[in-house]
Amino acid sequence: MKRIATLAIFLALHGIVVSAQTVDSGKQLYQGLCVGCHGEDGSGGGHGPSFLDVRRPRATSLEAVRNLIIKGIPDGGMPAFKMPDAQADAIAAYVMALKKPAAVATTGTAAPGDSAAGERFFAGKGNCASCHMVRGHGGVLGPDLSNVGRDRNPAQIEQALRDPGAAPTSPGGRGGRGGRGAAPAFRAVTVRLRSGQTLRGIAKNESTFDLQLLAVDGKLHLLSKDQVAEIVREKSLMPKLEASLEELRNLVAYLSRLSTDPSAKAMLAAGELGPGVPFADVAHPKPGAWPTYNGNMSGNRFSQLNQINTTNVQQLSPQWIFPVASSPRPLQVTPVVVDGVMYVTSVNEAYALDARNGREIWHYSRPRSQGLVGDAVSGINRGVAVLGDRVFMVSDNAHLFALHRFTGQLIWDVEMADSHQNYGSTSAPLVVNDLVVAGVSGGDEGVRGFLDAYKASTGERAWRFWTVPAPGEPKSETWQGRGIAHPGGTTWMTGAYDASLDTLYWPVGNPGPDMIGDDRLGDNLYTDSIVALDPRTGRLK
Repeated sequence: MKRIATLAIFLALHGIVVSAQTVDSGKQLYQGLCVGCHGEDGSGGGHGPSFLDVRRPRATSLEAVRNLIIKGIPDGGMPAFKMPDAQADAIAAYVMALKKPAAVATTGTAAPGDSAAGERFFAGKGNCASCHMVRGHGGVLGPDLSNVGRDRNPAQIEQALRDPGAAPTSPGGRGGRGGRGAAPAFRAVTVRLRSGQTLRGIAKNESTFDLQLLAVDGKLHLLSKDQVAEIVREKSLMPKLEASLEELRNLVAYLSRLSTDPSAKAMLAAGELGPGVPFADVAHPKPGAWPTYNGNMSGNRFSQLNQINTTNVQQLSPQWIFPVASSPRPLQVTPVVVDGVMYVTSVNEAYALDARNGREIWHYSRPRSQGLVGDAVSGINRGVAVLGDRVFMVSDNAHLFALHRFTGQLIWDVEMADSHQNYGSTSAPLVVNDLVVAGVSGGDEGVRGFLDAYKASTGERAWRFWTVPAPGEPKSETWQGRGIAHPGGTTWMTGAYDASLDTLYWPVGNPGPDMIGDDRLGDNLYTDSIVALDPRTGRLK
């Protein structure tokens, strides 16, 4: 009876008001009418499909399931059932209970087993973490499982473990706080190149002309079909699970409880920065690369490439166009290009593109934040920073987060400032050695500006430099009047770094209010300035 009561609570939480007796009655009716086609637990039978996938479009609400029962699916072979409304409602309530994601259930009923032991098996003996990421730690060849408990129920999770090749494709690039990426097909392939080299991995995208392959060694290969001699399709890269019944039960218990807390203020990573783009390649770009917002650390946006010059610039013509239809306004991004991959952003979303042809590699997005004001609500994002295996960007509500460079999976996410205090963020971050430096916006909305640096590996904050002193601190005497209480001085444009002097330079914006200075007499330091900082400590030079 405890389980039935829990199911009724779940349905009530989703706007479906039913009693435990209704669910129990629905179970009896389901067993009499539906088991022969859809199976005991809804996972499918000899004549009907599984309806357990929580994202299945035909059965996502109580009303939708009820209509399917009464009207049937004539083209799909499902007959209509003539029955009283109360019986159809009861069956629909039981079906919705079977479809519940694992993480919705209470700890006592989600799935039996030792979740802690399952986590140890996942990271150790089971070797699952070598391919699958959980909350920023693990591999990227398989789907990110950080929210599998929100997307699958225990029966589906167990089925995927027992027969991974037959499991439905899981969403990739999905992250905390509503973030998600386009669902890539995790298609295992072995590719033999005309050069004689053989590559095995995941075909992320494929067309008549090209193939994007994430190989088992973690490298991304952007191949033209002219390079490919043969493609062998495989069922799955995931080997058969070698586990006892107890280990399987514990693993399902662990996975069924995985669901990112959308109210969390920070999601730090447990792992180290992976190999990929070293800081040396950011500080000294390779020919053809544009690894930072300004192209190089000096910030002068000068390229030494000379293929395009004053004699032929008039011959330029578009080679490809990639639409960003969801952008609320014209883009202000400067694309970053590293190793043939172009990273483009709009507000709260990022795309990785094959720079040769504009083909999408991955897409990450999260919903626009609600309740923002001023600059934060304007829908501006100026781009990313790249280091190691990661891409770093900011969100409209002043979060800084890291995505995996080849998959778009969320690795860590930190809140720089409370957006309810009118903070936002629009600028492209800058990497300096092993730190990611990022600024905030909102100077016209009364915030106190600052510049932050975070560890690229974990997302832990390393230092903060306040651009305006607090009352009583040195230089506060440059503020005469009440203006220092809401001073502005935000850091919404990307700075520069001089490696020879080991100095970080960052522009500081206007004081507020910007047009009327009657209540902020004095020099108002450090607004309308460029500050030189020690990049290791954030101290003013």
